[in-house]
Amino acid sequence: MSTSYNPKRISIIGAGKIGEAIIEAMVATKFYKEPHITATARSQKRMNYLEQTFGIKTTSNAEAAAGSDVIVLAVKPQLAQKVINEITPSLSKSTLLISVMAGITLAQIDKWTGSKCPVVRAMPNTPLRIRKGMTALCGSLTAQAHHVGFAEAMFNTMGRTLVMDEKLFDAVTGLSASGPAFIYIMIEALAEGGVKAGIPRHLATELAAQACLGSASMVLETGKHPAVLKDEVTTPAGCTIDGILKLEEGGIRVTLIKAVEEAAIKAKALGEVE
Repeated sequence: MSTSYNPKRISIIGAGKIGEAIIEAMVATKFYKEPHITATARSQKRMNYLEQTFGIKTTSNAEAAAGSDVIVLAVKPQLAQKVINEITPSLSKSTLLISVMAGITLAQIDKWTGSKCPVVRAMPNTPLRIRKGMTALCGSLTAQAHHVGFAEAMFNTMGRTLVMDEKLFDAVTGLSASGPAFIYIMIEALAEGGVKAGIPRHLATELAAQACLGSASMVLETGKHPAVLKDEVTTPAGCTIDGILKLEEGGIRVTLIKAVEEAAIKAKALGEVE
């Protein structure tokens, strides 16, 4: 690790899909080596899978917390308070708790832990599995710069990071965390259009996916507004403008805006627990 803060052991509590993706990325990038990673899961079958797939140790929530310097809490939001109650006896000022739970605020975690440890709230998305993720980060009042810096270094191995105000996190969840699902639907639909136009399905899918990848890279690497890049493709009286007209007729802008808005509302509701 490149940071001056170098905790030795990390545990992933609640290694479902996002937890597994974090483990996979850490192992692949050697951010942590397998003997220093512990995970927990809801079933023994799942824990066996994690051990066999990644060569890590699995155990109970309490034991994982007791043996770790950094704890990544990746359980479902509905289980947050219950699991935090299990691990709180093992927490201390030297423990860093990183939450990737949608909707659960830093204030809630501080309340449930009694502010026993610094907390960093993170909202990643699943492309971190292939090191193309996007993660928003925010530290609690007791989290120092090196705690947030560690979380940045960790998630930077999995893609990009942004340190943001926590008040934006529900919107981040709706846009960035849920966004890949929206993009997959768009890729599928574009590929279907290619099939309708005569392209074999496997070729259409690759063409659609690469078009999305290249377009996203253009936005990130050029710094140009998407509308400017769109105009560069849209030549006068060309085929692209006719396609755009159909998209606008179908209400694609409003539909995508509403999709993000609804996902953000749901994220907020997930955190509305005592």
